Amino acid sequence: MPFDPRSRHLRPERVYVCGHQNPDTDSISSALAYAELKGALDHTREYVPVRLGELNAQTSWALERAGAEAPQLLPHISLRAGDVMREEFPVAEIGTPLRRAGQMMVSTGLDLLPVVDGDGHLAGVLTERAFARRYVRDSNEVPRLLDSTSVEAMVEVLEGELITGEGGLCVDGRVWVLARELGGMLSDLGTGDVAVVGDRHDAQLEALELGIAVLVVSNATPVPESTLARAREKGTPVIATPLDSYVAGRMITLSSPCLALAENDPLTVQARELVEDISEDVKDVSYRAAVVLDRDSRPIGLVTRADLVDPSPRKVILVDHAESAQSVPGLEEAEIVEILDHHHIGSIETTQPIRATFDPVGCTCTLIAERFGKSGVIPTSATATMMLAAILSDTVIMSSPTTTDRDVAAARALAESLGVVAEEFGREMFEASSDVSDLDADQLLGRDLKGYDLGSGQTICIGQVETVGDALLERAGELHEAAESLREQSGHRLVALMITDVSVGGTQLLIAGDLAMAERAFGTSAVDALIPLPGVMSRKKQVAPPLLKAA
Repeated sequence: MPFDPRSRHLRPERVYVCGHQNPDTDSISSALAYAELKGALDHTREYVPVRLGELNAQTSWALERAGAEAPQLLPHISLRAGDVMREEFPVAEIGTPLRRAGQMMVSTGLDLLPVVDGDGHLAGVLTERAFARRYVRDSNEVPRLLDSTSVEAMVEVLEGELITGEGGLCVDGRVWVLARELGGMLSDLGTGDVAVVGDRHDAQLEALELGIAVLVVSNATPVPESTLARAREKGTPVIATPLDSYVAGRMITLSSPCLALAENDPLTVQARELVEDISEDVKDVSYRAAVVLDRDSRPIGLVTRADLVDPSPRKVILVDHAESAQSVPGLEEAEIVEILDHHHIGSIETTQPIRATFDPVGCTCTLIAERFGKSGVIPTSATATMMLAAILSDTVIMSSPTTTDRDVAAARALAESLGVVAEEFGREMFEASSDVSDLDADQLLGRDLKGYDLGSGQTICIGQVETVGDALLERAGELHEAAESLREQSGHRLVALMITDVSVGGTQLLIAGDLAMAERAFGTSAVDALIPLPGVMSRKKQVAPPLLKAA
């Protein structure tokens, strides 16, 4: 895997485009469409559409009709190991000579090097500390090859030449530098050992007679033919190297396979793990790093202590909402780049100025469609279909009081580009997604639920289910139990569910919690926890404002 020390800085910066929790069609479509537009206009960043919950029936229908992929699910925006890891780094295979592995570490400035087997699975890590301990030990005794080491590897690290013998031979003995008279050393030399000799031809022959495994001739010294002949008779490889005897002796020990010196139980993490959960482990381990593995235990990144010092937060663009309670978990840790919304200004705070648009149209996708037009970028057919579905959904086929002339113009333009009639498309969408009989009460309540902050630690939630006919009202008792359970679990002051009949243009508002507050907001009494709201279609314009004011 090639390494570029600048790699982490050269990667395109990723920005998540995120709608609200319990996403509706506008939330999903806005994320898809705005990510496409931003990506077309800004090639320095990667814009990724995401969702914060499961898709409802209407959005699923729109995605299928458009032939579009659903945005990926983003469970949180907190920093993960995958956000801070180095994606380009060297790896060594288990048989790589130690010297070559060490050179990789030096050239990249890393304190560790992942070691992998033939299938790319992590087998261990090689560290600077391991090299240092190896050299301290070698300084106190005759050095020994760490593991079965090939003659070919010795030739490589010695920058030498195999002048006789088999390169595939492997040995695992000690390494002797015969720089003086052999004397008492004769009894110490043994089969399997490597002898390094200079221009002392007698010592070369003596070492061969003692049955050494490999003869290394240093300083580019010519080897007499008689010595080579004897080496061939005994099957002993002879290596010629330009290095002096001392350096050659040290280098040979670096020809051992790197797995022999590697730590076989290194610190590993998964890309999805939170930085706050792994930072202490990275700081505590001696080599101050963790290897990031994929599901098949192959290394895909490194997280070093330096990567954990003041890491850049994940970046996000919020569409179709501006309430912390409606947004992605961990938002307080992220950098909000932009907000594009058609609701009221919510509770979100930023640490620096950002571009924020709060424009009172019926649908966020209307704003995005207008930006496509102004920029000259033509949306893909799939994106145009999703934007049309979103506008017709939020404006209830352009009949909601939130509908503006701009929504109508955007819907008509999108429909014309797709070769469809907006009203017919909308009716088909609502009819296809109005059957909710197979959903339980909790699913119905949570499919399009938005939270609002009242201040002083109090919150309310308002959900909406759009249907055709009054069949859903027969389940009002079941839905009220689910709403009351949610209110008790979450501590909301009030949980409301709009049961909106798009065929007649009205809503029955089911209330769990502070019923008096709801009655005060709409100036009418509830019957069996239901408040009739004829002509009311919009949560944003007709339900949320009176409830917030009555609080």
